[in-house]
Amino acid sequence: MVTKRAWWKEGIVYQIYPRSFMDSNGDGIGDLRGIINRLDYIKSLGVDIVWLNPIYQSPNDDNGYDISNYREIMDEFGSMADFDELLIGFHERGIRLVMDLVVNHSSDEHEWFKQSRSSRDNPYRNYYHWWPAEKGSPPKRFSLFDDRADAWAFDEQTNAWYLHYFGKKQPDLNWENPDVREAIFDMMHFWFNKGIDGFRMDVVAFLSKDEAWPHFTDAEIKAAWPEFGWIEYYANGPRIHEYLNEMNRRVFSKYDAMSVGETAGATLKTALDFVDEDRQEMDMFFHFDGMGVGLKDAHVRTLDPNGWKLTEFKNIYNRWSDIFSKKGWGSIYLGNHDQPRVVTRWGNDSPEFHAVSAKMLHTFLLSMRSTPFIYYGDEIGMTNFRFDSIEHYYDLWSRNL
Repeated sequence: MVTKRAWWKEGIVYQIYPRSFMDSNGDGIGDLRGIINRLDYIKSLGVDIVWLNPIYQSPNDDNGYDISNYREIMDEFGSMADFDELLIGFHERGIRLVMDLVVNHSSDEHEWFKQSRSSRDNPYRNYYHWWPAEKGSPPKRFSLFDDRADAWAFDEQTNAWYLHYFGKKQPDLNWENPDVREAIFDMMHFWFNKGIDGFRMDVVAFLSKDEAWPHFTDAEIKAAWPEFGWIEYYANGPRIHEYLNEMNRRVFSKYDAMSVGETAGATLKTALDFVDEDRQEMDMFFHFDGMGVGLKDAHVRTLDPNGWKLTEFKNIYNRWSDIFSKKGWGSIYLGNHDQPRVVTRWGNDSPEFHAVSAKMLHTFLLSMRSTPFIYYGDEIGMTNFRFDSIEHYYDLWSRNL
């Protein structure tokens, strides 16, 4: 089989984290106007696609990944008029724009959840996963984003627990409810009709939940914890491929659009289940195997002081390249908003080796059989910065660990 050509296979993606990219008004927060002011710079890099981290209305409990309104712009970032100007500016320069799609969960301040928690007989009750107290304690589910590592939170108003794989203010949407899927697809059409070119889909492999809610013992959870074995369970819900196919059929297939999923838990064995063209689900996804190279402890994600092995790194990326040699397509990245700066993590950021390390790493990214994703700032070799207090790390996972 010869791989078919597509613009998203041949482009370079530049990821922008709006909050820290460019502040246009001196309030200390990056904004859409700041990106507009740097459009010519972005064009000068030679990139073809920009992926924008969430800019939707949000209380910012998890840096915008807790969305309270999918059709409004976060006040700190600007207005919808600013977004429209930004989109036109990208397209005038031949750059496509991909937005973040965060639909495994919403904010608890979203109107859907406000209605859902108001009473058990509210029409929106089934928009989320609830476990009534009269059934006893819910089956154990794990969350790295909860201070108790518990993915269930008790809500006194209706005497029930709600599920949240991530933070307590991020209740999981119930994709088993067709009304939820309809509302999400309608929202996606809203943005495509504005002219965007695709979505990067946050934790998309977690959408389907096993409603039989099998119980896990403490021993099973403890055994899975060091290697994040529970993530594979989360990523293999019984209807995940049905939902992705429906999303493709109902939305993506209507546009000349790109879809890329964040699929923690997907493996080499299951990769083509997500991106084989014949299945009509997603175009490509992010795998996490490479990010584990050289970690001393997968739990706390600390680097091994003895460094990492180039042979292990090479073998992982060779295997992932080979799996897409005849069908499907892959993405490749070495850093993003969830990872350390690439030249610090993978290269050597000392004055002697800083520049050559950064150039070597980008040469690797740009020469593999995959669509390369480059995090803003890495093009100038930005390095890690270590704060002197955990309070300065505005990140739920880091603080909990």
